[in-house]
Amino acid sequence: MADTPATRIEHDSMGELHVPANALWGAQTQRAVENFPMSGRPMRRGFIRALGLVKAAAADANGTLGLLPEATAAAIIRAAEAVAGGQHDGEFPVDVFQTGSGTSSNMNANEVIATLASTGRRRVHPNDHVNLGQSSNDVIPTTIRVSAVLAVAEDLQPAVRHLRRTIERKAKSLDKVVKTGRTHLMDAMPLTLGQELRTWSAQLASAEARIEDALGRLRRLPIGGTAIGTGINADPRFAKGVVRALSRRSGARFAPAANLFEGIASQDDAVELSGQLNALAVALMKIANDLRWMNSGPLAGLGEVELPALQPGSSIMPGKVNPVVPEAVAMACAQVMGHHVAITVAGQSGNFQLNVMLPLVADNLLDSIGLMAASARLMADSTIAGMKVRRDRLDDALARNPILVTALNPVIGYEKAAAIAKRAYREQRPVLDVALEDSGLDRRTLEKLLDPAALTRGGIQSGPA
Repeated sequence: MADTPATRIEHDSMGELHVPANALWGAQTQRAVENFPMSGRPMRRGFIRALGLVKAAAADANGTLGLLPEATAAAIIRAAEAVAGGQHDGEFPVDVFQTGSGTSSNMNANEVIATLASTGRRRVHPNDHVNLGQSSNDVIPTTIRVSAVLAVAEDLQPAVRHLRRTIERKAKSLDKVVKTGRTHLMDAMPLTLGQELRTWSAQLASAEARIEDALGRLRRLPIGGTAIGTGINADPRFAKGVVRALSRRSGARFAPAANLFEGIASQDDAVELSGQLNALAVALMKIANDLRWMNSGPLAGLGEVELPALQPGSSIMPGKVNPVVPEAVAMACAQVMGHHVAITVAGQSGNFQLNVMLPLVADNLLDSIGLMAASARLMADSTIAGMKVRRDRLDDALARNPILVTALNPVIGYEKAAAIAKRAYREQRPVLDVALEDSGLDRRTLEKLLDPAALTRGGIQSGPA
């Protein structure tokens, strides 16, 4: 007969129940574990870290205001910092899919921190001390904001900058490499590979700017609003004290929300950041798919570039190598797009004074940030940095591109240029040769007008029409 796991009796306002003997959590956490056997997925490390930071800052403020004895405040701060530092992650078992306010996660933190802060002579209470001046309804929205701001600043922004710098370095080395442009997946006017890569870099720069702008609103914290925004049971000075302590401990800038009701009732700022992550995912998927097309073949596709060979591409076809990193990035982008839909639904899911899908917002937002950061670094280091250009394929396609005839429009007119292009297509001949026969222009003039490198610089060629 199997041994029954050792338990102890804990109680809360609803009565007694058994808790694992060695667990740091108490009755309310245990109830949540039993009530929500949903995904088996607890809240993310970034969320637990931020929750620990919020609890430490709250104890700091309460101690400074004289609302907690100095020794009690110090003990709570030490315990909360240990939680923030990841020393007790196994003590946070509550499922993501739990009570919509995140009360179970807030009480999980309160109970664990109270246990750690208590000694034989000092009893720290999870509600009366750790949660002093707080409610789950302001703690969890605050924690969502803090966790997202830190994840973006520490992980995502450096990763996107790294990708952009990697692209810019590669673009600089390819400024004189001319290739056929494409619109509608069909041949178009030429551009340099440097121009093509800098388009990607510009997309990423715009994404960075949008995300930074969204952070400005996400830094506004509703802590101090307690249950619904009125600040019941919180010292009027508490919110500013928490924000100061939190900014100091995290190294990030935060500010008290101007309207505490808004920060508790809505998740609009989180939805906005998710939207900017969605836009970043769109940019990264565009880049990933461009790379897949450019790498396609290598014989029957475009074969313009050769991406690093990272692993065998087939269990049955020897020698096959696939663009696995762009594929992985594209899947991550699809996940972020899906997360944005879920966060959008979650953002409008509340009534009156409280949003009730806060844990889902927290989980998906942090997952999106992490996926985009990992994708940016992987794309930079395992794809862009080692990408090789197949000049022979680029030059061959460029020489046979009838669309170059566009440059003759100002000189011979659109209809005559179109006829030359159609004949070049039909006879599979270089447009220069056909134009020499049909345009009435000499070779030297045509070579100047149809020079692909010159065409990448734009401008209008003048002459008789």
